[in-house]
Amino acid sequence: MQEKVLVLDIDGTLTNSKKEITEATKQGIWNILQHGHKVILASGRPTPGMRKCEEELELKKYGGYLLSFNGARIVECKTGEVVYQRTLPLSIVPGLYEFAKANGCGLITYQGEGVISAFEPDKYVQLEARINGIPIKVVDNFVEYVKFDINKCLMTAPEEIAPELEKQLQEKYSDVASIYRSEPFFIEIMPKDVNKATSLDHMLEGMGLTRENAICCGDGYNDISMIEYAGTGVAMGNAQPAVKEAADYITGTNDEDGLVEVIDKFIMKPEQA
Repeated sequence: MQEKVLVLDIDGTLTNSKKEITEATKQGIWNILQHGHKVILASGRPTPGMRKCEEELELKKYGGYLLSFNGARIVECKTGEVVYQRTLPLSIVPGLYEFAKANGCGLITYQGEGVISAFEPDKYVQLEARINGIPIKVVDNFVEYVKFDINKCLMTAPEEIAPELEKQLQEKYSDVASIYRSEPFFIEIMPKDVNKATSLDHMLEGMGLTRENAICCGDGYNDISMIEYAGTGVAMGNAQPAVKEAADYITGTNDEDGLVEVIDKFIMKPEQA
């Protein structure tokens, strides 16, 4: 059986609408791990926000990787070692702050086990902290405070205006950052040329594997790069329309154990696919 790497987004893919990994999905993942296949969790979440899923899937025991911050950091589960990392230039921070302030956006970055917020948290920033189970620290002077290495910033805005703000930010910072939405209201500001696909390519090369070994599953805009990159790109039934258009296969929703179908069809019984 050819070795496969199952690459999973977390929110809307690995977890259901209650932010839980179902028992059926856990059993399916454990089955492929026990057969020698690999699992990589690839998320826009900060690394601490991925720990609960890592623990539930026992990736320290079986082996696996956390591809966090949309690929700006990769951690090996067994050792806890950071095996790959990219950071944003700190020179970008003042401009992001002024843009967010002028447009009434939320603006955060991450430090240690928490979120650093430039302003009083809006409902989207509160959602980000709640999803990841990490606290928010509001600082008086964001620009002066952020003098440490950062893997990403996140700007928040209502979904009716976020696309236009995303476009403006892309035009303004195209030479130093990669900017795209992960959710309709989350605008990710990443190190240039960093996305889930570029980091996954680096990861697979180090594992002695290729894109043909990868089955990438996701539902959000920030999953498109890895879905297009993969040997088999899978969109969840609940995915954004653009994600479905990019995919080779559309499975059931995250509330229908869509990943179980993927595991069965493309890993355990690939001859029937």
